[in-house]
Amino acid sequence: MRILLTGGRGMVGRNFLDHPKARGHDIQAPGSAELDLRDAAAVRSWLAASPPDIIIHAAGRVGGIQANLREPVAFLVDNLDIGRNLVLAAREYGVKALLNLGSSCMYPRNGTNPLHEELILQGELEPTNEGYALAKITVAKLCEYITRETPDYQYKTLIPCNIYGRHDKFSPDSAHMLPSIIRKLHEAKTSGRTEVEIWGSGEARREFMYAGDLADCMWRAVEQFESLPPLMNVGLGRDWTVNEYYAIAARVIGYSGRFTHDLTKPVGMLQKLVSIERSARWGWCAKTPLEKGIEITYDHYLKGPDR
Repeated sequence: MRILLTGGRGMVGRNFLDHPKARGHDIQAPGSAELDLRDAAAVRSWLAASPPDIIIHAAGRVGGIQANLREPVAFLVDNLDIGRNLVLAAREYGVKALLNLGSSCMYPRNGTNPLHEELILQGELEPTNEGYALAKITVAKLCEYITRETPDYQYKTLIPCNIYGRHDKFSPDSAHMLPSIIRKLHEAKTSGRTEVEIWGSGEARREFMYAGDLADCMWRAVEQFESLPPLMNVGLGRDWTVNEYYAIAARVIGYSGRFTHDLTKPVGMLQKLVSIERSARWGWCAKTPLEKGIEITYDHYLKGPDR
């Protein structure tokens, strides 16, 4: 199969390319220097010259709470332009299968957990990543509308929970919670610090899935695209508190200090657990235990390529 993968240099894209099933396909994964998805004319030119059998859309501007609060315009506009340009060009040049990656940030901040797919647009979004969420919702709706207007164009969306793993971002400016925890605990251990600060009370709950599991689900979607639901969560079906993530990561890393809490810091939603009922009916579930996933991710961090 001829596949165009966007975001091939990011964590999700690189795990998708690392998957054993990638060897059986012709995959184009241009970086942003080769194809700037914010440039509509460039996207149309690329697809006109080399239309794929399917597009996997995993590109986007991503970051943690600090980055989203600091740059809401960029998170809204870049992600909206990237998705809109790609999806509309795909329709224009006859690409009839497209797999779009959304985000659990698309769900209302006060939605009842676990979060079912029908809850999208049923309430106020979480303010700390609202711009990013609005862009993701719009692109997912665009995919839905195209399929509604022209049913032989099947444009579907997966909604992953929080993802971590190999090729993650560990920089304080861009890291999500779990890679940030890994970096903080490693630096505390190596510098001999006896305290590590946690934002908030640590009682907020989060669901983090290993990126290799998401890649596995994406490959199953590629191979069984017709049976894939138009909109589907991808997650674990369980979550942990922030304090529990720190404790588990400390055990893996070998940090034995104490934790303090800064109650003045933003913490985002108190819980964000996606329902996996739809994916279970489709026949897929994640397989990597949290502690094992953190071990793999920490080992990758120690090797240094993505610090």
